Amino acid sequence: MRLNSKQIAAYTGGQMVVNPIDPSALMTGISWDSREIGAGDLYVALPGERVDGHDFVAQALQAGAAGALVMQPLPDAVLVLAREMGAAIIEVANTQSAITDLAREWRAYHLKGRIIGLTGSTGKTTTKNLVRDVLAAKHSVVATLANQNNELGVPRTLLNANPETEAVVVEMGMRGLGQIAELCELAKPHWGVVVNAGEAHIELLGSRENIARAKAELFEALPMASGVAFVNGADDMADFMVEHARLSERLVTSVCCDGSGDYVPITRGPEVSSWRARPAVWAEDIQLDDQGRPSFMLCCRGFAEGWPPDVDDSRTWRQEVSLGLRGLHNVSNSCQAAAVGLMMGIDLPTIAQALADALPEEGRQEVIKARGGFTIVNDAYNANPDSMKASLSMFCSMEVHGKRYAVLGDMGELGDFAAACHEGVGEFAAGQDVDMLVCVGELSERIAEGARAAGMDEGKIMHVDAISDVLRELDARLEPGDAVLVKASHFMGLERVVEGLVS
Repeated sequence: MRLNSKQIAAYTGGQMVVNPIDPSALMTGISWDSREIGAGDLYVALPGERVDGHDFVAQALQAGAAGALVMQPLPDAVLVLAREMGAAIIEVANTQSAITDLAREWRAYHLKGRIIGLTGSTGKTTTKNLVRDVLAAKHSVVATLANQNNELGVPRTLLNANPETEAVVVEMGMRGLGQIAELCELAKPHWGVVVNAGEAHIELLGSRENIARAKAELFEALPMASGVAFVNGADDMADFMVEHARLSERLVTSVCCDGSGDYVPITRGPEVSSWRARPAVWAEDIQLDDQGRPSFMLCCRGFAEGWPPDVDDSRTWRQEVSLGLRGLHNVSNSCQAAAVGLMMGIDLPTIAQALADALPEEGRQEVIKARGGFTIVNDAYNANPDSMKASLSMFCSMEVHGKRYAVLGDMGELGDFAAACHEGVGEFAAGQDVDMLVCVGELSERIAEGARAAGMDEGKIMHVDAISDVLRELDARLEPGDAVLVKASHFMGLERVVEGLVS
């Protein structure tokens, strides 16, 4: 973002309460957290349930904010401070709406780069990071910070980009129908990536089909003829989403991404016109090392546009890839990131190196070596049935010299499906190489029940109510060489288990 106070007031319909000392000075960042403010930023005072951002305007100004958006009168002392600091105070009707208004105008009139929307039930933040890393190898890129993918995070992502930014990767979250469509109306993506359509948010949406409809809103928003949809060909809802979004009818290019290892290139017959035929990216010869890190052959065809003129569009191109990330599911995520890179004209060796260098975010399959000589896999940031199973699979693919302890907590937003989904995770866990299944929380008792029903030894199953109980049990059992997986929805706060184990 590079806007002066007059532009910001015009875009938000605001009134200048305090004029800046230099009306032409540009504000270059935006935040509603006064602790994050840097010199030249715009501070936005958001009202909240526990704190009111208006109480921190002075703190933001002292930290270097060049201006503040507010929606109520400020104390005289704060106005005096703003004048002394030479900062602007702009009053608007609603500060949250003002962020959206500002981002809409910035997107419409200032951003020139490719806008890439990305959503999915599981793995969207990891895939977004992989897309960012691949594109950053050759282009200037701005991507959603962490998982700031809601009605505040999406406009912030747009405002973090500048006119020179070549690609903006916008992660989009949702909890119901119509929400991704609203975010797309703001971001207006040129390209769209749907990582998958799983069971997350089934409480509000009621069925896998409705979840797929909600995710397909990203595909529906892509521009006719020039849009590009990156579709997970291994997702059982892929055909449904392609048809629902009328991609063929709207002349939107569909790119098939299949990291299952089962994709067979379509080169002849009636299926050659299928969206799965070309362009396509897929994985072959998938293997895991003793730490659960995949290596595979990255394959592609149909990306000749923009490549050297002697490239045969029907030829299959291959490149060996070894990931630093763990888990088979990251092969699929990598194929989607590679497809975006290929469409941006990046060569396969460069893509392979970017994928190899990618690191997990804190709290997402983060491997920690504890001083007690055991290993912790911290995946406590969030969870749904699909990601639970993926984490268990990854955990059990790692070489462990001692015992494996899986600490699993409740999953949220499953509604009437909660019992069955938790039991399904327990049934899956029973088939894995887990020495002790520790279930934490009320709903997780169903995980224990599912494991028992699937034949897991009763002596390997434990249910506890509190984090203190988990720590007490693990403290008595853990030995050097053991490994602990910690996974649950964020509201369970199981990061405290990780903190307790490493302290």
